[in-house]
Amino acid sequence: MVTIGDIARAAGVSRSTASYALSGKRSISAEVRQRVADAAQELGYTPNAGARALATSETMVIGLLARFHEDEFAPAMLQYMLGVSDTARELGYDTLLVTEADGTRALRRITRSRMVDGVVLLNVAQDDARLPLLRSAPQPGALVGLPGDPSGVDVFDLDFEAAGRLMVDHMHRLGHRELLLVSQPENVVERGGAYVWRLQGAVVQQARARGIELHAVFGESRQPAVGRSLHALLDAHPTATGLLLNNEAAAAALPSVLHARGLEAPRDLSVIGRYSDEFARTFSLPFSSIESAPDLLGEMAVRQLVRRITTPGARNEPHVLRLLQPELIDRGSTAPPASGNPG
Repeated sequence: MVTIGDIARAAGVSRSTASYALSGKRSISAEVRQRVADAAQELGYTPNAGARALATSETMVIGLLARFHEDEFAPAMLQYMLGVSDTARELGYDTLLVTEADGTRALRRITRSRMVDGVVLLNVAQDDARLPLLRSAPQPGALVGLPGDPSGVDVFDLDFEAAGRLMVDHMHRLGHRELLLVSQPENVVERGGAYVWRLQGAVVQQARARGIELHAVFGESRQPAVGRSLHALLDAHPTATGLLLNNEAAAAALPSVLHARGLEAPRDLSVIGRYSDEFARTFSLPFSSIESAPDLLGEMAVRQLVRRITTPGARNEPHVLRLLQPELIDRGSTAPPASGNPG
């Protein structure tokens, strides 16, 4: 196995200089740092994580607590995970993915054992049982998702209330006066998924303010149930001219549902979803959407977390609450309502 001593000899420097050059703990000239890096690459050197943790109290590992719930669309959750892991890798950190059902126990285990330098939480609930433990942990924490009490941690999320208002206002400007809203499954709300009711509540309030008739339902997360529920919704409200989707599974199923009914967007039904541009490309979705930015939110959480880990004094700075303002990506699926019954 290649050691730091082998690197030092190959680069013509002392062991301590080689160590400092690789760790960045002290200022080393660019020429020497490059020489050491070249030697390490040529010899295939891989730092020993256990030894590094003992020497520096750092593991260079970020814990990511996330779960694939059966009532949520797994491909959408995966995008948040990739945003975290890709950024962590860019910054020189490995990611420990923890999917244990008992999130509190898992968090206690990885923080008390010093397995990680910091923690990112996904699947954040309104009253998240993991938060008191994370606030008291020796490692810093960051959330992708807004809880009821965001104190003591850094929080990053989409402004779902603003997203709901933007959806309604866009349809209102086009002349739509009867809209449908499909949200995530009701189980997500019961579990504390506040993003669902934040967007739904904003849509309901804005529709009322704009004089729009709104029919709001909770959707499904899997086929064929999600397709059946969309057919039932369109059957129940044949005069609705616009459809709003806060449900990725429903968005993925909608093209086949419209095709089966002989409908087109926006000729017969204007459509706005809430998902990422990458999600739209993956499922070939032609619908305009509010960008959910899972990769950006994951990146922001990790960069802030690493800053608190590595910057002297950063752990004592005030915590960050950042809500991304919604952006409407126009893919041509909205237009003024056609006269007559859309069927």
